[in-house]
Amino acid sequence: MKNIIWLLLVAQTAVAQVRPVNTYSIVARDPATGQMGVAVQSHWFSVGPIVPWAESGVGAIATQSFVDPSYGKLGLELLRAGKSSPEAMRALLAGDAACEVRQLGFVDMNGNVASFTGGRNIAAAGSVAAGAAATSAPVTCGSAGGTIYIGRDFAVQANLMRNDKVWPAMAKAYGDATGDLADRMLAALDAAEAAGGDIRGKQSAALVIVSAKPTGKSWVDRVFDLRVDDHERPLVELRRLVNIARAYNHMNAGDLAVEHKDNDAALREYSAAAKLAASTPGVPQSRQAEMIYWHAVALVNMKRVDEALPLFQKAFTLEPSWRELTPRLRAAGLLPDDAALIAKIVDVK
Repeated sequence: MKNIIWLLLVAQTAVAQVRPVNTYSIVARDPATGQMGVAVQSHWFSVGPIVPWAESGVGAIATQSFVDPSYGKLGLELLRAGKSSPEAMRALLAGDAACEVRQLGFVDMNGNVASFTGGRNIAAAGSVAAGAAATSAPVTCGSAGGTIYIGRDFAVQANLMRNDKVWPAMAKAYGDATGDLADRMLAALDAAEAAGGDIRGKQSAALVIVSAKPTGKSWVDRVFDLRVDDHERPLVELRRLVNIARAYNHMNAGDLAVEHKDNDAALREYSAAAKLAASTPGVPQSRQAEMIYWHAVALVNMKRVDEALPLFQKAFTLEPSWRELTPRLRAAGLLPDDAALIAKIVDVK
């Protein structure tokens, strides 16, 4: 283990970068599901690629302020090697000559959290680590060190804020919120903005959530991986994207149910997807049409054509191109090789 830490610290020194991503964020683990994630908002372009890091079965990390992205990669390496969040964070801070301008949040698969605010973060700046037994302690590193906060399940961190009420408001909002992990993390971001937010305003946001146990397929393990690169109201847009992502998650679950020949589950999932898309502001008709269309296709393949036809009619009304596409599905094996049936679908009014 000592050799692993030494190699990681050498790597950190080699790739360290400084980019002024002053921001607020939350790292969290849902004790009920084991899901872990990061949510962030900043007045900086495209915050998503550099602040949030997460890996299923390992942990989630936010690296911000004068950001060194290597904290994300190397922090996950240490968590994967068996270090807890506080241990991993302290190890990386010890090798950072500029730690005083960093701000970090780590959560591991066991729910241990650590948050660090460097002594030279731009005010207002601070952290909260949740839990009745949460602690804080000074960290000696770099030229001015900082403070590490250790707790359970979630931590919030913010810098360059309008006032010092922002991060306590985030912690309270997350603790009071209901719903799944995404809902609660979004509540924390909204609370930050309501309390004053970034003194410069707002620009970009991101949300990454991973599953508790890895499947070996990273694209399956990422429950949400959403970015708003540049927007006047990034949190409003992020919430809209979460709703759309939920709809597509239902579509994917419906497809999986079809593969498993669980028709009832498939139809429930497709129906839920269409309802979410229809109720989410700003979703174009063409996207709503697609969800309705594949629901109808599934019904046909279940030999429930009479139930499918009204859905095809609705999809064709929303987006006429789906009518043109339909005959092509016959050759692809996605609809029955039945010319009369295809004609019946295409001619529906």
